[in-house]
Parts: sequence; structure tokens; C-alpha cells
Amino acid sequence: MDRLNYHHLRYFREVAREGNLTRAAGRLNLSQSALSTQIRQLEERLGHPLFDRVGRRLELTEAGRIALDHADRIFDLGEDLVSVLGQRREVRTPLKVGALSTLSRNFQLRFLRPALASPHVDLVLTSGSSAVLLQALDALALDIVLLTEPPPRAAFPELVAHRIAEQPVGLFGTPARVAGGDLLSLLSTGPMILPSESSIRTGFDSLTARLGVTPRIAAVVDDMAMVRLLTREDMGLALAPSVVFADEIASGMVGRAPVEIDIVESFYAVTARRSFPHPLVETLIAQDVVVGA
Repeated sequence: MDRLNYHHLRYFREVAREGNLTRAAGRLNLSQSALSTQIRQLEERLGHPLFDRVGRRLELTEAGRIALDHADRIFDLGEDLVSVLGQRREVRTPLKVGALSTLSRNFQLRFLRPALASPHVDLVLTSGSSAVLLQALDALALDIVLLTEPPPRAAFPELVAHRIAEQPVGLFGTPARVAGGDLLSLLSTGPMILPSESSIRTGFDSLTARLGVTPRIAAVVDDMAMVRLLTREDMGLALAPSVVFADEIASGMVGRAPVEIDIVESFYAVTARRSFPHPLVETLIAQDVVVGA
């Protein structure tokens, strides 16, 4: 089977945009007959007519609309390739970021502000499990991944973890729930909203074991948005870094219990070793991300 001639595709795209063979031929510096021949050869290759003549205009057929959609994507990818390999900052280059699905949205927003503010970057944000995100990063399908733990070196030897911030973890609840009481009484009496498997949960289990306390668990939640909702609805005390509750603390809906639990969550930006990294990755990693509420 003959391969697709991309010159034909370029000529077709120009005719589709102009809707007129004569004007398109002028823009392409071709004769009208030569351009007509190129379009006919593309139609023969694809097996479908691409235009209907309506008065003096050429209107796309259904096959033509499908072909134009594919042509636009093909040539956009070509421009993206030139941008990436040429490190041309003036071209809008997609920045593909993966974030752990349990990661605080407030933290993600603070980290990504330089990308959101850049007129030359289209941000593509994906959430998921650390395993799926790290595999995508290792395959160069993502530019950077945000996690709360570094990737296992044995499984991903080519990935680099940059610790970009850390924050003490606390107990959060409605003002009435966190008012008064020491750590032991809070853990003994209040229902708890806890994360599942994580470094925070490991630290909490170690703390309660040392204190000899068996906490009453109201919910085990991975979604930080749900943690915020349950806490605002006074379903219990939440174990989390304060950045999760930045908005609720500012509005007075949620407060932090006046106790120290000696648990810290770290935030990592993970990258792959690349000869042509996205130009904004270095800026994101080097910034001072303030995660305090």
C-alpha cells in the first residue's frame, strides 16, 4: 500500500481553509491545474471525495471534514516537535503534569502557578496512582509528576525525585471540635478521618501505638476533596497537612487542633532524565513553594 503523501495533505489543508482553488493555488505558488491534480491524487489515495462544489466555493464532504481534523493534528504535532527539539520558548508547548490523585489541590495550584501564568504553555494535568503516573513519566509521556513519596529506585532508576516542600501534619476539624483537649483526649474521643496507605498514615499508626490509643475511625479517604467536605460537615478530626484546608482555615470554617503530632508530609516533583526537557520544568522545580496555610 502506498504511503500518504504529506505534501498532498498540506495542499488539501490550504484549499479547505480557503474554500477556493484559485486563492489556495496563489497562496501555495502553484498553478490551479497542478493543485487540482494534487487534490485528486489525495482523494484517490483516501478513496473518498473531499470536496463538494457549491456555487463558487468548495465545501468539505464528511470525509473531507475528517481528513481536515487529522491534518490539523498532524501539522500541530510537527510544530510541537520543532518547538521541543529547538527549545523555542515563543511557541505554545504543552506541559504534561501528573499528580497523585490524593494530592492536595491547593498544593498543586501553588506549584503550577508559573505554568498557569505563562502565555506560551498549555497545561495538561493528569491524576492517578503513583505507579501509573511513574510509568507514564518513564515512557516520556509526562514531563513531571507530583507525589508525596519518592519513586522506588529499583523500579525507576532513570527518574529523579526533587523534594520541593514539606509541611507538618496536624489534626483539623470544626472550631468547636478542636477547641481544648490534649492530644491523648482528642485521639481517644474524636472520630478520625484518615488517609489510607501513605507515609502520613504510617506515622499516625506509630503515634497511636506509642500512646496506647485505639482511635475511633469515622472514614478512611483517599480523595482530599472528600476529606475537606467531611471535615466541614463535622464528621470528625482529619489528619492532613494544613495546605489541604487553606481555604477553610482562612474562612474560619475549620481550625487546627493546638497539639503537635510530629508527622511531616514531603512533596516531590519527579522528572525523567531527558536531553530535551520542557523549558518550564526547571523553573517549577527551582521555585520556593510555600505550603503553609
